[in-house]
Amino acid sequence: QVRLEESGGGLVQAGDSLRLSCAVSGSSFSTAGLGWFRQAPGKDREFVAALRRSGGYTYYADSVKGRFTISRDNPKNTMYLQMNSLTPEDTAVYFCAVDFPPNAILSAIRSASSYDYLGQGTQVTVSS
Repeated sequence: QVRLEESGGGLVQAGDSLRLSCAVSGSSFSTAGLGWFRQAPGKDREFVAALRRSGGYTYYADSVKGRFTISRDNPKNTMYLQMNSLTPEDTAVYFCAVDFPPNAILSAIRSASSYDYLGQGTQVTVSS
């Protein structure tokens, strides 16, 4: 059974940085497509970033491009989301996701429902 466990969320001030981690167990992590999504109170879940296999292709939402970086450490079966220059608009619950095999269609990459597994989420709160 595949399990995803996020960590690294918390309360920070605007302009600060955070690094989220997602430990993935029970899967062929090195062959998985990876994604991060977030959901703010009263809003739909939205795409944040995606990474296909060994990092050949990365995708970002326009709202985080240039500030967030998705990465993976295959020996540790862990994916990361480095978040810099955080703003109050980044406040949300952040979810990691994996899919096997990785989707290649952009619309699917940006849709949480296209992924096979989703974590429970970690809260990120950015104060102004």
